[in-house]
Amino acid sequence: MTTPSLYRARIEGTGSYLPERLMTNHDLEKIVDTNDAWILERTGIAVRHFAAEGEYTSDLALKASQKALEAAKKTPQDIDMIIVATASPDQPMPNTACVLQAKMEMGNIPAMDLSAACSGFVYAFTVANQFIMTGTYKNILVVGAEVLHPYINYDDRETCILFGDGAGAVVLSRAEEGDDSTVFSSHLHADGSIGDLFVLPAGGSRLPFSQDVLDNNQQFVTMKGREIFKHAVRTMSQACGEALEANNMTGEDVNWVVPHQANIRIIEAVAKHYGISMDKVVVEIKNMGNTSAATIPVSLDRAVRDGRITRGQNLILTAFGAGITSGSVLLRY
Repeated sequence: MTTPSLYRARIEGTGSYLPERLMTNHDLEKIVDTNDAWILERTGIAVRHFAAEGEYTSDLALKASQKALEAAKKTPQDIDMIIVATASPDQPMPNTACVLQAKMEMGNIPAMDLSAACSGFVYAFTVANQFIMTGTYKNILVVGAEVLHPYINYDDRETCILFGDGAGAVVLSRAEEGDDSTVFSSHLHADGSIGDLFVLPAGGSRLPFSQDVLDNNQQFVTMKGREIFKHAVRTMSQACGEALEANNMTGEDVNWVVPHQANIRIIEAVAKHYGISMDKVVVEIKNMGNTSAATIPVSLDRAVRDGRITRGQNLILTAFGAGITSGSVLLRY
């Protein structure tokens, strides 16, 4: 999506938060038929972070947002809009963005949730970028936050080893004249015809919560892992290719790829498709697992804070998620 615009956007600051409670592979060995070596080999995951009792998606979002504002040297009153990407809101309504707005005492600025599962942050970032480009808003807080562990069935070895909780945030701001940092383009896709590959059946109008739902374990996520792997590699590779082509770049022009952290094998396959060395890929999956919409902003923040990502570098953010959704953003940090 390349749109003629009055303004350009840049990432002003990043922040992230992972809860203190841990679920290691050795912990999982005690409750499901699996082992540390098997999980590491197939997923690249060693540890997941779980929210504490009474700690909700908005709480994780708050801590990540506070760090992002501090990094951006902004106050809550500087923010013009909040977009929270999440598939696990505190409750169906009010939305998590409004809860976050109240906790941060931001006044009556617009606040909305966006649901695109693991692609949610890329979608939310793209929406925020459009508001900046048109001049509607100057500073937007974009958050990816999830508390996924309540939706995991620990009798299902295929899914219970994957998911964790966490939150990441960026402050996206209007770039000043002459600023080298910018968002070049974004590219979003969805294919609802294969939406059954990853499903959380209950909780909506189609299947409200009931005792029958609980008895049949329909409150838990289900997935078709092998098919998801195939589509994830294809769609993320496609989205990266579109971003490069739209900006007359090749993989050699990219300093870092920040992919959705779903599975190390998916990440490696996407990098290989474009001949991008894994040395140029931000990989954080080992110590956090799949945190859905939070994986990209958390990974981005960690790489910024440890010095891997620095100003002036070209980044591709790319994701794949339930829906089926996918997308990429090409930017200069």
